[in-house]
This record gives sequence, structure tokens and C-alpha cells, in this order.
Amino acid sequence: MCRSVVVAAALAFVAGALPALANDTTAELATGGLVFVTNDDIEMRAEDLFISTQQVRVRYRFFNKANKDVTVLVAFPLPEVRFSGPDQNIALPTEDPVNIFAFTTSVNGNPATTKVEQRVTAVGIDRTQYLRDLGIPLAPQLAATGAALDRLALDKWDEMLRLGLAEVEEYDVGAGMKKHLAARWGVNTTFYWEQTFPAGKETIIEHAYKPSVGSSVQTDLGAPFALKEGWYGDYLRKYCIDKDFLATIDRLRKANNSEFGPPYSERRIDYILKTGANWSGSIKDFRLVVDKGNPDSLVTFCGDGVKKISPTQFEMRKSDFTPDGNLAVLILTKIPKP
Repeated sequence: MCRSVVVAAALAFVAGALPALANDTTAELATGGLVFVTNDDIEMRAEDLFISTQQVRVRYRFFNKANKDVTVLVAFPLPEVRFSGPDQNIALPTEDPVNIFAFTTSVNGNPATTKVEQRVTAVGIDRTQYLRDLGIPLAPQLAATGAALDRLALDKWDEMLRLGLAEVEEYDVGAGMKKHLAARWGVNTTFYWEQTFPAGKETIIEHAYKPSVGSSVQTDLGAPFALKEGWYGDYLRKYCIDKDFLATIDRLRKANNSEFGPPYSERRIDYILKTGANWSGSIKDFRLVVDKGNPDSLVTFCGDGVKKISPTQFEMRKSDFTPDGNLAVLILTKIPKP
């Protein structure tokens, strides 16, 4: 791929590793778009994708080439939410036990009625009904889930541990050190519906949601010690960070007399550009807009023909586009002076 990086902007279609998680770092979950059952009659005429830390919006224009109506299953799978240890921090945009990402969708301007399925797994085994029978919420991150686990009889504690569904942690919530049962399962959530595409007509499907935005209190990019870290090269590749961008943050670091990175915090968004959508052929007209939020922020991603269209927005357009990977956006936000 030809790389075109703008110092105030960027986008990457390759995945990479993150620095080891620390107390000031929250990991992002990669989310994508709609997934369709394979059908050769439905082509995507256009996809308009907008990405910011506040919202992801996608607008699809589909066309049914057949001489009859076609009905297919449409799904929006959320990324798995799984907690595997006490020090794990995952950025979850809402406290909703089911619609974690505040997902909404419409068809031709009218709200679509969706169904939802949630499945829990631990050690590769489906334990959804097991938790439901015990009256335990399926979302492992909720305070209500932890409270329900603590209320279980001790024999159930042993069973939960044996099944790999939980782990015992000891901490104080204001009443002295006590043992608590902590969730160690993953939950997969999928919204879905059946969509009819009329013969010889266009159908417009739109959806929006709040992304999972990873963060670090201060970036280590540009710090002299970071050059020797194993994650550094992967970071440069994932976000397509070039010499000009590095020179900019190094100048900012030196102006702040910092031995660490520049006085900027990180915001990270991962988007699964190819989510298994099985339409006929390539995307005829693809448009991406990345909004960095604040004119003073820096954003980096790779792409061809990226251009600035506003003080905070950057656009890339493609014709006959077939995505083959993921999108990664890194936004550096200036830390306010105390």
C-alpha cells in the first residue's frame, strides 16, 4: 500500500501490538460494521464511514440486481467482552448490560427492529444457560454481576472456580478485607434482523454507536527510552507513524523539557473494516472521514489521498474498494496545564 501520512492526521489497515497495559492505560475493543449472509444479488454502491472518539457512523447504499426481492440476515456483532485478570482495564462506552455500545440502526430512514443474542463462554464452553439459571447477569463488567456472584452459596463458588467462570479476589470495599468472586468469562453480543431488498431498487442502511476508545494518560511516543521497547516498532506500523510525525512530537517533548513523551494523552480507536460483509463485488464508492475532535490534537493513520476538509476532519475516498484488514486511529490530545 502506498502510504500518505499527514502530521495532523492518519489511518492504518494493519494490526499491531500495544504497550504493556499499566494503571494509566485502558485497552480498546475493535468494532466493525454490519455482517451479511452471502448473496450475489446485493451490491454495495456506497459506504460512508465516520469515525471519532464520540461516535462511529456508517451509511450504506445497497442495490438489488435481481428481478425479485431478496431477503437476507443482517447482523451487527459486538466485540467480545472478556475479563481474564484483576488488572485488566477495557474501555466500555456505556453501562448498559446488553447494548454496551449504544447501537442504533435504520433502514431507509426508519428505525429497524432488531433482535439480540448473548452467549457466554469460559474455557471454550458455552455457559450462558448456567449463569441464567443462577440469576447472574451475563455482562462480566457490571457491579451487579459482582454482587450476584458474592451472594452465591460457597458450594457454587467452588463450582464456578472449577468451570473457569470465576476467580477469588481479596479487597476492601469499606468493610475490611474480604474475599470476592470475580467474573472470568467472556460475553458475545450480536444484534440481528432479516432485511428485504426490493428488486431493482436501492436500500439505505445506517447505523451508529459509541466506540471503545483506548487511552493512556500520557503517550510514550517520542520518549528516548521508548525506542528500545518491543512495542515501539509495532506501534509505528499499526498507526503508520512516519518521520515527520515523530519529529513533531519530539519537538513538542523538548519544548516541554520532558524526559518522557510530549504532553499529550492518547486516544485509540480500532475498526474492523472487513467484517464479513458478503455483497456482490467491491464497494463502488467508499468514503472515510476521521475527526480528531480538537484542532490542537494530532491524529495519525495511513491511507491514499487523505485530505483535510475541516479544522478537525480528514477524508479519504476510494472507488471499487475491497477492504482487506483493519483500521487503527491514534489521536494525541494536549494535556491541559495545571
